[in-house]
Amino acid sequence: MKRVLKSLLIVCAVAGVACSGNEKTQAVEQTKELSKVTVATAARRNVTQSVSFTGTVEAQVVNNIASQQPLRITKILVDVGDHVKAGQTLVTLDNSSLVQASAQLENSKKEYERAKELYEFGGASKSEFDGRKLSYEVAKSAYNNLVENTTLVSPVSGVVSARNFDVGDMASGYPVLVVEQIRPVKIMINVSESLFSKIKRGMKVYVTLDAYGDEKFAGRIARIYPTINNTTRTFQVEVSIPNNDERIRPGMFARVTLPYATVNRVIISDRAVNKLMGSGDRYVFIYNPADSTVRYSKVELGQHMDYEYEVISGVEAGDQVVVLGQLGVTNGEKVELNK
Repeated sequence: MKRVLKSLLIVCAVAGVACSGNEKTQAVEQTKELSKVTVATAARRNVTQSVSFTGTVEAQVVNNIASQQPLRITKILVDVGDHVKAGQTLVTLDNSSLVQASAQLENSKKEYERAKELYEFGGASKSEFDGRKLSYEVAKSAYNNLVENTTLVSPVSGVVSARNFDVGDMASGYPVLVVEQIRPVKIMINVSESLFSKIKRGMKVYVTLDAYGDEKFAGRIARIYPTINNTTRTFQVEVSIPNNDERIRPGMFARVTLPYATVNRVIISDRAVNKLMGSGDRYVFIYNPADSTVRYSKVELGQHMDYEYEVISGVEAGDQVVVLGQLGVTNGEKVELNK
């Protein structure tokens, strides 16, 4: 009997210690402070899909102002940086040979007209008439060629970008001046063939230039080249910018943003996105209001737009995504919402 009583006392003592331990554990759990987090509800929105390219600004047209004959320069009427109009005389060259050519043209014209009159009345043969006509056309061509090469005009309106000779130099083949049309300017970009069916002529683009920071310039697609480069798997697209104020100049480095579609996507704050250490994976924590826990979710991101991310997968519309306080939080952990 004494032995039974002693055993009962020992059991009660052990139970008492165990009960006391559980109470302490519960007390610790109750006093442990929950991580406080801030959440934001993910929502869907139409997002413009765009791609960016780099390129160099080019003049729309580059004209080399040159003489086809070796003639001495008598006047250069413009200089580098000057604006010129189409048809404006830019350079004159020695025209001493023009007097002789003019006399030859006048003489050939008279002989041709005389032969024509005689031929019409039967006083000259067809071969004689044809000979006089050919001589006149040759003299006329020679004269016009001399006029063209002794007075050099600009075929376009633009700005003089180079001057390679001075007055008194012999101009022969190499351009005396270079005139560039910079209203508009163009940028050539190489676009991935995956976008070939999505790019259309006339589509709007936006261009930024290092010279002007984040300022955007509007342009459009002017040409789409029809063949794919089988090495790079890209095709060429010509972007045109009006450049009416001529702030954009050939040679500037440009970034072209090309919007090509609109897609409805889930959008979240970029503060919600975390990077997994040792990999390029991105993840978020999603709050479950039923039990106040958070769960880990790997995400596939699209575009970064100001302070938001486009989400392709990993978050659904209506999910409460943790945007603040997720540092140190673990998967399945119970948390408290900031009020």
